[in-house]
Amino acid sequence: MKKFSVTALAKIINAHITKGTQHHFTGVSTDSQTVKAGDCFFAIVGEHHDGHDYISDAFAKGAVCAVVSKEIKPPDKTILRVNDTIRAIGDFARWYRWQSSFNVVAITGSVGKTTTRQIAYHVLSRHYRVSSAPKNFNNNIGLPLTLLGADPDDHVVIAELGSNHPGEIAYLTRIALPEVAIVTNAYPSHLEGFGDLQTIIEEKLSISEGLSDEGTLIINGDIDKLVAACRRKGRDFYMFGKSGACDYHVRDISFDGFGSSFVIDQTQISLPIPGPGNVENAVAAWAVCNQFGLSIDDFAQALKNLSGISMRAESLQIGTLTVLNDCYNANPASMKNALDILTELDSAQEQDRRLVFICGDMNELGKHAQTLHAELGISIAQAGVQTLLAVGRFAEVTAEAAKKNADYDLQTMCFEDTPSACENLHEFIEDYDIILIKGSRVAKLEMAVEKLKRLFSKPAIRHPIRELRKPSSSRPGSVDTANLVDRPADKADDTSDNIENRGAK
Repeated sequence: MKKFSVTALAKIINAHITKGTQHHFTGVSTDSQTVKAGDCFFAIVGEHHDGHDYISDAFAKGAVCAVVSKEIKPPDKTILRVNDTIRAIGDFARWYRWQSSFNVVAITGSVGKTTTRQIAYHVLSRHYRVSSAPKNFNNNIGLPLTLLGADPDDHVVIAELGSNHPGEIAYLTRIALPEVAIVTNAYPSHLEGFGDLQTIIEEKLSISEGLSDEGTLIINGDIDKLVAACRRKGRDFYMFGKSGACDYHVRDISFDGFGSSFVIDQTQISLPIPGPGNVENAVAAWAVCNQFGLSIDDFAQALKNLSGISMRAESLQIGTLTVLNDCYNANPASMKNALDILTELDSAQEQDRRLVFICGDMNELGKHAQTLHAELGISIAQAGVQTLLAVGRFAEVTAEAAKKNADYDLQTMCFEDTPSACENLHEFIEDYDIILIKGSRVAKLEMAVEKLKRLFSKPAIRHPIRELRKPSSSRPGSVDTANLVDRPADKADDTSDNIENRGAK
């Protein structure tokens, strides 16, 4: 952001300047821990902290002004008083975006937003000046920070729009005003706030409300209910997917455990990140990149050096262990996809190795939670998992369903929380295991990843693979579970739809 007038900001957000004489600022922050000299600090009232308690800290780190919604007694600094600081930062972001010449790509969907964004950023940044959302900044605080963090000289800004209640995406898209809007998918997630799949679909498609008449809407053409709902809106749109009717059509997909290959427009493409969901994310990213004039050859070449994404189907080698670190978030669709990746990793190994699942709860499923966790247990058994370490409120539901549906010797153990599971990992994890770690953000299963690093990264005498204990019976083959929930299988959910507001610190 270039130097901006405090007086102009006050007019945009309808603020009263109560103190001070500072005239300009050069950046925006909602987190006193990361404030830079010259910033304007927005004091956000968050779930865990109130930014008004940290205004003095922000000024001490060089903030030149603060936007507040409460009476405060800071040092004699420039203070802008508004009714609602979250609404104020949204209003400022909308104005800033409207005045900027960059193009905005807005991405929403039940799962796949972050990975699609990062693939599109990786490819487009080879040809343009591109700014991308930091982390999964996708709510009414994160999206404004994404837009305000872009440089006026950027060509493209890629943003995520998340939601866990109806109406949130409509609000966000009117801030982003995208030239390109894409819906990666619509599956059962955040059911506590939405209630049913149809409401989720309508929420995702509301991203089109921020598009101009010339804007481009792109949706997942493999989800019939999403396509039907989009047609009812009467707006032109493009589709990506495996269906022959899709404008961006992927075919001849094959997997090798740690990646995949497929064909788009007669071009063979190698994707160096695992899972069927990531193929879907890559095709979605291609649809975005093509809107900016890139060829399929440009896209294929750029993907060759795409790196993995932290905590999203991230393959790690920890000593003798192969670990699929997918612990950023979880819903029914992303769980199914992660289990698919686990079986692919197993099939890619020359030796027979145990499959272990450290499984956290899927959060925000409302009245459907028990049923969906039981269905998860069925999928775990069908994937051939041999050791299940279930963590959380619904651990017993998942473990019981898995045990009941396994026609082989499935070891299960339930834990109240992640620290309890970590204390006992040494009893259940063996050398050369292939381990999936996945659960909703609240479980913080990355603690299990760190525990495994401490247990297995140190040099030690290891038993050779040929001496490992073999399963008592062969694992079952892959079974189609599409009918378990009213949706097809999907990608690992790489994003929590609502970032925690660090601005309250």
